[in-house]
Formats: sequence, structure tokens, C-alpha cells
Amino acid sequence: MKLDLQLFGRAYEVRKASIQKNGAAKAKLYSNYAKEIYLAAKKGTPEIESNIALKRMVDKAKKEQVPSDIIKRAIDKAKGAGGEDYEVVTYEGFGPGASTLIIRTLTDNVNRTVGMVRAAFNKVHKSLGVNNSVSYNYDYLAIISIKGYDEEQIFNALLENGIEPIDFEVEDGEIVISVNPTDHNKVKDVLEKIDSNINYEIDEEGMYAKDKVTLTGEDLETFHKLYKMLDEIDDVTNIYHNVILEDE
Repeated sequence: MKLDLQLFGRAYEVRKASIQKNGAAKAKLYSNYAKEIYLAAKKGTPEIESNIALKRMVDKAKKEQVPSDIIKRAIDKAKGAGGEDYEVVTYEGFGPGASTLIIRTLTDNVNRTVGMVRAAFNKVHKSLGVNNSVSYNYDYLAIISIKGYDEEQIFNALLENGIEPIDFEVEDGEIVISVNPTDHNKVKDVLEKIDSNINYEIDEEGMYAKDKVTLTGEDLETFHKLYKMLDEIDDVTNIYHNVILEDE
């Protein structure tokens, strides 16, 4: 019996972020992964085989072609005493027009980071908001996509393991599964039992806008300027927004 995939409500716009090829973008990508790996190793045991969160972060880093020496240094650093005390801090802000942004950072100096984020907004005469001033219009989701698998087998395996997807979509042979982030690792456990060498097209947790807006003219130009300034801050790891862009 074929699944009625329409039962799963609205679709979420998900696309893999394109990795820029310039040196500065690569350096930031490597730095972000080094921090994430360090944090995962510090929170658990700094051994890949006994720390599932660390193993999966290392796997993602390798897929993004992060050099093995950067990965090794981050883990070795976590094995030592002391070290940086990184924390995840999220900021919410209002952009031009009806645009909103959520900025995820990984920082060892909150005062430095908030100063830089606020300065970017100030330069385009926009402002940060308080907690939940923006995020109530977003859904926090884990999204995983795979290709080349039987949709009914995957769907049934999830249900048999007590996982109810928020969305389950199939397009051109790609299965996109949206779940509560608390189920993220559970989904991967189920999929990896089906295929231990499974390749994830998308494997992310993030904030996804419930409604999108279109910007034009000066508003769109200002949004791009703000986004670029935020993206250039070393401590910023992800920027989520509600703007429809041409490449989406």
C-alpha cells in the first residue's frame, strides 16, 4: 500500500548551504568544525568510538573535507586540562522590511560576540531583539535526507521505533525527514541499522521560518549587506532567516 505523504502537512524549504571556495570561507568552516568537535569531545569522552556525538560531528567534518589534522588537534586539545569554555549563544534580530534573523554563535567570550553582532545590525540601522521576539515564528527541527532507499521501508522503520516524523517527503528519489531535534540521533540509529554506510545528503538541526517574505530593491540590498557582515564574524556558525532568495 502506497504512503499518502500529503498527510504530513506543509513542506519545509531545505537546501544545503553552498560552500564558498575562497580561502577565508574555508578557514571559517574549518574553525567552526574545530570548535564543534572540541565541544563535543569536552562534553563527553574525547574518544571517537565511545562518544556518539563526537563521532557524528567528525563524520560531518570529513564530509565537508575538513583536514584530518584539524580534527585531531581539536580532539587532542579536549583531552588536555583547561582550555576554552565555548558555549552556544543565539541572537534574534530584525532586518529590513519584514525580515527577521536568528544568529547562532559558538563563543568563548560572550561580550565580544554580542558586541560584534550588534554592531552589524547598527551599521544598517536595524536592531537585535530580546529572546523569543523572532524565534516564535520559527520551528526548531532536525532534518535528514537520503537518496536511493525505499520510502515505505524507511517510514515503517521509524514508526516501529516510536519516531513520528513532523514531515516525511519524497521528491526525485530523495527522502527528506523532519523531526523534533530530540529524535535526531534516534532517526540516524534507525537508518544506520538499515545501512551502516548510509550517506546523508542533509544532516542538520536548525531554525526554519514558518512563513517567508520577499524583499526587493533597497531592502534586499540591505539584507544582503547585513547577512554578509554577520557571516564574516568568526564566532557566527549559522544564520537563519525568513527571506526568500533567488537561489532557493
